[in-house]
Amino acid sequence: MKTQRLNVIREVLTSSHVSSQDELRRKLRRRGIHVTQATLSRDMHELRLFKGPGGYSLPNGHAEEPEVEDDQPPSFSEMIDSFGLRVRQAMNQVVLATAMGGAQPVAAALDREQWPEVVGTIAGDDTVLIICTDTRHAGEVAARLRTMLRG
Repeated sequence: MKTQRLNVIREVLTSSHVSSQDELRRKLRRRGIHVTQATLSRDMHELRLFKGPGGYSLPNGHAEEPEVEDDQPPSFSEMIDSFGLRVRQAMNQVVLATAMGGAQPVAAALDREQWPEVVGTIAGDDTVLIICTDTRHAGEVAARLRTMLRG
């Protein structure tokens, strides 16, 4: 049952736009698959879905089972390219503005990078607060992010 449900989720995501979990639940229900929000959330996590400006997507952009090398979450660089807008520094903190819905995946990607000058991140919906070890390191992080944004 679970395998079938995961396959239907992949099929739905590759054949239509899905902007919310509730919308995905309705589309699954129309296909005869009834799930709770908790089950759907676990399935989405297992499939490593991410939400971008265009709605939910599979990590490799395909309906097939991901190849091992495709099963990695998007890199921080890819996340900045997709969501990053502008950067400002305030003391030992850097504020990164993102597209709506982009802050959490960007912060998670930065956390995975484990930059030594970054103590941690806090994400809202469209803003990431990056806390650095000191003002000098915050300036370096801000400069690095600006370079990445210019591409």
